[in-house]
Amino acid sequence: MSLRFDTISFLSDFGSADESVAVVKGVIASLAPGVGVLDISHEIPAHDVRAGSLMLARAAQYLPAGIVLAVVDPGVGTDRKAVAVEVGQGQSYLVGPDNGLLASAVSMVGGADRAVVLDDPTHHLPAPGATFAGRDVFAPVAAALCNGTPFTELGTEIDPALLLPGVIPISQTDDDGAIQAEVLWVDHFGNLQLNVDPVELAAWGPAVSVTAPRATRTAQRCGTYGDIAGGGIGLVIDSYGLLSVAIDRASAALELGAAEGDQITLRPAEGTGVSVPVELSTRPTMGERPA
Repeated sequence: MSLRFDTISFLSDFGSADESVAVVKGVIASLAPGVGVLDISHEIPAHDVRAGSLMLARAAQYLPAGIVLAVVDPGVGTDRKAVAVEVGQGQSYLVGPDNGLLASAVSMVGGADRAVVLDDPTHHLPAPGATFAGRDVFAPVAAALCNGTPFTELGTEIDPALLLPGVIPISQTDDDGAIQAEVLWVDHFGNLQLNVDPVELAAWGPAVSVTAPRATRTAQRCGTYGDIAGGGIGLVIDSYGLLSVAIDRASAALELGAAEGDQITLRPAEGTGVSVPVELSTRPTMGERPA
């Protein structure tokens, strides 16, 4: 059998301590031999739909055309819908729970064309219980799409506008010009990605006051991590085009006592020490290629 898609990109909160990830991959291998599985991550904190949604949104434009299988599903077995979403006029499909997990990634790649509720058991595995939809519903559906099963045969078609929205917060500007930001992501190195487009600071000087839960520090706007003065705080445009708080070769998260979801306040400040001028421009346009 020739495959319509040969790649499934897989994200979950299953972790690596038990057999769950291998079981899902085993179902895919059994039902759609020859399909490769690209692991986005399986270390999303348990039940953290927000973290999974943001990671999927960051990755979406760089994933190959095919199927995205995403399972962070604290409502498994309840009346939350299991869905598949078509993007890019059928170039890719996202499969997972309708709990906001898929929405931000769908938006990043141009929005949904069609959506179906996965209510046709023909394409599911027999389930001894209702608590492992990743194995029994989502993996078989992802495999069926790879094998060429028509999208509308997977279940009842619904208006994509009825899907639950994403969870990306918007920064706010106070009357005094301060920006109230939120930490979207703390990466492996302790850099704090903010929900701030660099153009929001275009009229500011090189020094910025950064107020976090545990400290207020003056940061310098820098082009790279290496431009940050030793031990100092820098504001760097990260690889996704957003503003990040960073320390060269150290953790800004530890220094400022900040975690994902925390509020960070940015204000113009008098510059101190050495700064590196940076030309701020609009964030790079997201590619049209769907996830």
